[in-house]
Amino acid sequence: MEIRDFGTTGIKVSALGLGAGHLGDGSLSDKEADHLLNRAVDMGIMLFDTARGYERSEERIGKFLSHRRTEVVISTKVGYGIPGFADWTYDCVLAGVRQAMQLMKTDYLDIVHLHSCPAEVLRQGAVGDALQRSVEQGTVRVAAYSGENEHLHVALDSSRFRSLQCSINICDQRVLDGLLPRAKERGMGMIAKRPVANAPWRYAECPVGRYAEEYWKRWKAMNLEYGMPWQELALRFTAFTWGVDSCIVGTTSLDHLQQNIESINKGKLPQSMIDELRTAFHSHDNNWIGQV
Repeated sequence: MEIRDFGTTGIKVSALGLGAGHLGDGSLSDKEADHLLNRAVDMGIMLFDTARGYERSEERIGKFLSHRRTEVVISTKVGYGIPGFADWTYDCVLAGVRQAMQLMKTDYLDIVHLHSCPAEVLRQGAVGDALQRSVEQGTVRVAAYSGENEHLHVALDSSRFRSLQCSINICDQRVLDGLLPRAKERGMGMIAKRPVANAPWRYAECPVGRYAEEYWKRWKAMNLEYGMPWQELALRFTAFTWGVDSCIVGTTSLDHLQQNIESINKGKLPQSMIDELRTAFHSHDNNWIGQV
């Protein structure tokens, strides 16, 4: 697995990270979660991305990976959902950091994002102040923001964060033309979520009301044809996009994880193919904003 610098933060991350949203699913047993997490580390995955809102995900990371803390980079998201605290307040952010550390059995967190925090809240400054205080106290290494569109731009312009997370894939490329270069000029880390665009190729017809619906429409409009599996093409496009330090894919299947690793280990797509994918997006972009 390729290991990369996470911007200029001093952290190193694997090119592929594990999106741990599915890890919190009650249909997954503790035994299965334990096996998934530890085999992922054995396979070279360093970055584990979770959130307050992912049910038992943080708890399971603490339960099954705390003994391997020095081998992993923990990324989580806060700002809401703490009993006794109003969402998107200074105290709620600090409480979220404390609870995440407690659940994940660690005395520090590597990367902590404000999770889709509204632009108007960011502009008020209190939530950014709370993350900065956590950095000063040594409980958070990197203050970060996860979100899209106007909110993402406000986060970048605030200069309060050292890394960003947003959707980057063959069907979601808008940040590549402006925001991403600006972020990298500042030495920021960048995590790409949804690198396989929610795998719209799984559906013969538009999956109305499904998670992949918007990306399916874009994928069909772009009318792409390539001689390799879509999952591989999508992963290699995102993972080797300039400025992306790591891309996170959610799965509970070790077979799928191994396939994803093998895809990324094939390296960057031919430049001609990348140019075609970029042109296809630009040619068909019809207000194709970032997907939250």
